[in-house]
Parts: sequence; C-alpha cells; structure tokens
Amino acid sequence: MIASPFFGAWSNYRPRREPLVVSTAISVAANCLYAYVHLPASHNKYYMLAARALVGFGAGNVAVVRSYIAGATSLTERTSAMANTSACQAVGFILGPVFQTLFTFIGEKGVSWKIIELQLNMYTAPVLFGALLGIINIILIFAVFREYRVDDMGRPQSSINYEAEETDNESQQNQGSIDHVAVISTNILFFVILFVFAVFETIATPFTMDMYSWTRKKAVFINGIILGAIGIESVIVFLSVKVLSERTGERAILYGGLVIILVGFLVLLPWGNQLPNIQWEDLKNNTIPKVTFSESLAFFWTVQTELPSNTTGETTGCPIIQSWCLYTPVIYLGQYITTVILIGLGYPTCNVMSYTLYSKILGPKPQGIYMGWLTACGSGARILGPVFVSQLYTHLGPRWAFGLICGIVVLSLLLLEVVYKRLVAFSVRNEMLQEENS
Repeated sequence: MIASPFFGAWSNYRPRREPLVVSTAISVAANCLYAYVHLPASHNKYYMLAARALVGFGAGNVAVVRSYIAGATSLTERTSAMANTSACQAVGFILGPVFQTLFTFIGEKGVSWKIIELQLNMYTAPVLFGALLGIINIILIFAVFREYRVDDMGRPQSSINYEAEETDNESQQNQGSIDHVAVISTNILFFVILFVFAVFETIATPFTMDMYSWTRKKAVFINGIILGAIGIESVIVFLSVKVLSERTGERAILYGGLVIILVGFLVLLPWGNQLPNIQWEDLKNNTIPKVTFSESLAFFWTVQTELPSNTTGETTGCPIIQSWCLYTPVIYLGQYITTVILIGLGYPTCNVMSYTLYSKILGPKPQGIYMGWLTACGSGARILGPVFVSQLYTHLGPRWAFGLICGIVVLSLLLLEVVYKRLVAFSVRNEMLQEENS
C-alpha cells in the first residue's frame, strides 16, 4: 500500500526498468533475509518482520506493470492485455501453494551448508525459490524488456522523453482533463471488490470449523483446495471476459460481476431451524457467555438435546463463547459451495474490469501515480477486510457479517449506477465534450 504510489510516481518520470529492477531486488534481498533469520542470536522475530515488510514493499511494482500495459496498448487491446496479466497472476497464486506443498518433502531438518550458514528446509526453500525467480525476472528485464508507448488508437510513440513531462501535461490540459469523479468512483469500487474477497478469504477457515465441526487441519486443507479451484476458475473467467467485453463493454460486465458477488453473499445468509454443533470446551471451563432470556432458552434446549460427542483430541464445533452459536441457524455446505462458485465468477470479473476501465478513463497521460493509488486502495482493502470480518463475525455472527457485506455491495451497485455514463475512455469523453460545446 505504501510502495505502490512511490514506484508508480517513479515510473512516470524515469524509465520503467529502474523501479522494476529496484523493487524486484528488494524482494530478492527480503527473501534471502528470511532464509537467514535463524542466524542472529536474538530478536529473530524482528528480522522476520522486516523481511516480510520488505517483500510487501517490493510487491508495489504491480502499479508499474499495470501503468506500462496501459501505455503500451490501444483501447481495443487494453482489456485483453489486462486479462492476460490477471490470468498470469492467478496462475501464480495457484502454483505458489503447489510448490510450497512440494517443498514439504524436504522436511523440517533438510540440508545445511555450513560454509554459507544456509539451512535448506521446508521453511526456507519457498523463499529461496522466490529469490531465484526474482533474479530471473531481473535478468529478463535487462535482456527482453523495452520501453514502448502508443496512443489510444495504437499508433507508436517514436520516442519517450521523461524530461518532457511538464510539456505532456500542458498538452493534455489542452486536449481535456481527466474525469476525477470517475477516477475516485473506480477507486472506491476497486476497494470494495478487494475488500469483499479479503473477507471471504479470511472467514473461510473459521467459518467452516464453526458450521461443519471440521478440525483445523481439515478446514485448512479443504479451503486450500477451494481457493485453488477459485484460482483455476478465475483463469477461465479472465480468458472469457476478453471475448465477452467486445460484445457488451466493460461497464456492463463490471455491473454483472457485482451482482454475482451480491447473490453469492445472499445465498450465504443463514435460514432454517437447525443449529450448529456446539463446542463444549468453553462450557467445561465455565466461560458461558452472557445471553438474553430467549437465547438462554435456546442454550438449555441445546444442552438437553445434544451431548458432547468429541471427548478426546481437538474439540470441534461452534465455540459456545460466541453467543450467536446458540440461536443462529447452521449454513449448509451446499450454500457455502454455491457461494464459492459465485465468488469465483464475480471477483475476477470485477477485478480485471475495474482497472481496465480505470486505465481507459485516465487516457494517454503516464498512469504510474494513478495506478499506484488504485493498487494502494486494493492493499488497504486487504488490510481492513480481515479486521472487519474477524471482529463482526466473532461478536455478532454470520447473519450480521454477511448481511453488511451485502449492504456494501448494494451501495457499490448504486454508485456504479450514478457514475455509469462517466466511466468511458478519455478520448471518448473529450469527443463528447467537444460535440456538446459545438
């Protein structure tokens, strides 16, 4: 979130190779630091925290990547190029956990090289592999990458003069200004899209443990498979929207994706009379929560009709300390799977359409700073989403958590309705304004 605007601004005034190489080098160094975090005699956790923070800082180069794609493609090519990039990113999210699983065969002890004080095991192998990929990226940037820029019609710009930025800005002012209402609205929509997915991603494991009495190991394993399936579904969606957008346009697809997300969370709202199984460990420890009279009746009915079935090993079920477990109906597995499928359709659709529209709204001006802010909005959503849902879900339960998510998505749809006509390409908007003035 912090690095994206910084690298984006850098890419506006200097060759994009510079921020790409520097950001990737930071990630490589951070991964190496993580691999050697066992060496210091004390304060190891702070070194680990620094390593993870630097990895996040290096990841800010996504703003540079998107701004480059926006500047190197015509309007007709933009959606396809953005979708291809998103598909590659989705493949990375799928293959990452696969490689990490394969590295577990190395074991916790692994192999040690005393000469360089390196321990290669199941914990350090993934980050070292990430460092290797970063080095390969840096080599490719120098060997293959070249600066390239076209206008909205696809006409190549013969030369790129980074010192003439002020002249470019004055030229664009003469052509027309950016519609900042559309820009801010797209940032808000992108925030909501990332926020909703972060909520779903965060809540999946505790939700399935509460509703279906799964153990931690089972919940993590099955939800890992589910997220992998969503990744595969996303790749298919990314490839499909390229064709669909040519017929319907990006705005209609974005609207449809938000509707699909809304339906997905509506499906997840609890109904019926069956209550989830109660986790009894808190009852043994005399930590019964304070509940209302009607809730206490539901509690005593549960006590009389259900006996603890898991007396050994890990306790499972909905923790009794969460008072909503005593009166909130269980959300069936079929509802959850349906939501997973719908989120897997709606999220990637909205994701790629939002920053495709964003790049078209901005026009021919270098987009690094603006793309940085868009990426920062998405990162902020991934920070706030888990905090929001963990507090709301724990204290008030799924009905409130998912109900408020539905409300947020409805407000986003209303915002999209209001600004729908303004979400057009920069050149199209200027043509419309010139026609109105004439």
